[in-house]
Amino acid sequence: MFGYATESQITNAILDESIKKMKSHTKNDVIVIGGGPSGLMAARELAKKGVKVLIIERNNYLGGGFWIGGYLMNTITIRTPGEEILDELEIPYREYSKDLYVTNGPHACSKLIASTCDLGVKILNTTSFEDIVIRENNRVGGVVVNWTPVSSLPREITCVDPIALESKIVIDASGHDAVVVRRLEDRKLIKTPGFGGMWVEKSEDTVVEHTGEIHPGVIAVGMAVSTTYGLPRTGPTFSGVLISGRKGGEIAYNLLRNRKDEEELKQISL
Repeated sequence: MFGYATESQITNAILDESIKKMKSHTKNDVIVIGGGPSGLMAARELAKKGVKVLIIERNNYLGGGFWIGGYLMNTITIRTPGEEILDELEIPYREYSKDLYVTNGPHACSKLIASTCDLGVKILNTTSFEDIVIRENNRVGGVVVNWTPVSSLPREITCVDPIALESKIVIDASGHDAVVVRRLEDRKLIKTPGFGGMWVEKSEDTVVEHTGEIHPGVIAVGMAVSTTYGLPRTGPTFSGVLISGRKGGEIAYNLLRNRKDEEELKQISL
């Protein structure tokens, strides 16, 4: 026999836990926009170091293209040295040709999601980024979000105000859409050329090389880097976005440490 629970108890359990999670993340160390492979890797890297991280994902699922690979065929391709991340996540794979490996998309994605959640990263899915929170000297201090379904409502009933979540750093892991980067551009804080045509041999290296802080308080990872700097698109291979995400997490952690040191020095001087 199943354990006892009424309909109201089940509803209360959903409401209580969901509101508890949201209240605990109105202030964050890092908010990651996008729960694809680069966003999950960035969040995972930060959580390993004890950083408070929240992922915002507009869809009702995580993983982005990591679930389905290319052309709706769920084979994932990984180029060297990306197989090191597969080893770290204990994802099975096989060598297809020299320096090129294949793995099953749902299996690989599930492993990455589970590993990220196991480290304590919290996720708000079906939630869309709308705008940035601005602090002194145009530093980004958080994000403005709303329920994703709001954008599908008829125009005459779409006046649903969003909410704001504070964060010391925001990571744009939203893919080619680069929604945070684009909002910075709308505010005339940066200028971007948009991503270029596909060139696999060049694109993954340059994406990782250019991963970093693009504006005070904002780090771009994955395909958002391509959009920011006009780099070639990578196509359906995932080493670059995985390694870029990990690098973005490392950069965010170092920025947080530097800011903490500056704040401590300021307190001493007072």
